[in-house]
Amino acid sequence: MIGEMHPRKRALIIGGSLGGLFAGNMLQQAGWDVDIFERSAQDLDSRGGGIVLQPEVVALIRRSGIERDWDNLGVRSAHRVVFRPDGSVEHKQYAPQVQTSWSLIYSLMRSTISDIHYHKNRLLTDITFPDDHHVTAHFEGGARETGDLLIGADGNGSFVRKLLWNDTPDYAGYIAWRGLVQENAMPERARQQLHGDFAFASNLGSHILGYLMPGADNDLRPGHRFYNWVWYRVVDDAQREAIMTGTDGVARRYSVPEGLLAARWKAHLDTEAQTLLPPGFRDIVQATKEPFAQAIRDLAVDKMVKGRVILLGDAASIPRPHTAASTSKAAANALALGDALQAWPDDTDKALSEWEREQIFRGKYLRKVGMSMGDRLLFGRA
Repeated sequence: MIGEMHPRKRALIIGGSLGGLFAGNMLQQAGWDVDIFERSAQDLDSRGGGIVLQPEVVALIRRSGIERDWDNLGVRSAHRVVFRPDGSVEHKQYAPQVQTSWSLIYSLMRSTISDIHYHKNRLLTDITFPDDHHVTAHFEGGARETGDLLIGADGNGSFVRKLLWNDTPDYAGYIAWRGLVQENAMPERARQQLHGDFAFASNLGSHILGYLMPGADNDLRPGHRFYNWVWYRVVDDAQREAIMTGTDGVARRYSVPEGLLAARWKAHLDTEAQTLLPPGFRDIVQATKEPFAQAIRDLAVDKMVKGRVILLGDAASIPRPHTAASTSKAAANALALGDALQAWPDDTDKALSEWEREQIFRGKYLRKVGMSMGDRLLFGRA
């Protein structure tokens, strides 16, 4: 019938981190009703998440109606500098870019989703399909929600993926030690060698990088920012498991948060820094009060759509951090999803089919590139 009004479609998004917020925004722009379900009882926060700002993230922020220029989204670095182990400069080139933080991007995106539609402390337990065009999410405590689409944006340990997919991440054979030092507390030698640039150094089974990023409460003022470093080290399975057991006694599989790293591993880190790192990086690592760690893993699923359930962001593919593409990939997934649903507003299945092909390619390409970069940097493989 001419002029007939179609009911608005509803999306259920599992995971309230960046991937979920990106998807929620783009679906709202496409005219969908959106509800986001986050397992944490609190608003998310991550002091330790440094991000190299990529165009896809900026494009999504702008499409979400947020007016911010590049210089208000992070900290600009001037050069890329590579140090030899003895501290001499191997290579330096002018390569300006912007480094931001997980926290800053999260706070911007979180402000665009009403509290009415962002549900905390909601733990997914099951997914069922009442018919071919709907999906129901079941939550701990017996609550359930039904929509036209369910988006698994619940990160690299995705429960949505565990429920409906057989794909599991593979350990890459090395971990990332990470840490933050307040800019005004940087040791003098580290400040002289590292401040203001994007710096790198490699050694046998070792690769480190570092840069300035927004400080506490997303502070961009000079002197109030953080220096963020990431140090990749080859670690076998037994040692990885020992590192991931925190001071609380919990044996985590793939990460140990800030503040929970056991004292013996802090001492281990200081000793290795003395042996393997050039002076500036050595000083910044040893000045870090609460380092933390994560295991590097590989994943790229063969299918991102199963009926009315899709995977997005790190739930679908986990590029190694060397690509600096995890956040930008989630943004690209969400941008393309919004475009597809607007292009085929009356045929969701067609929209998902068209969306899936390029996103699978993107995930597999980034996995291949990341593995090649990591294997060369950490294992010396061509």
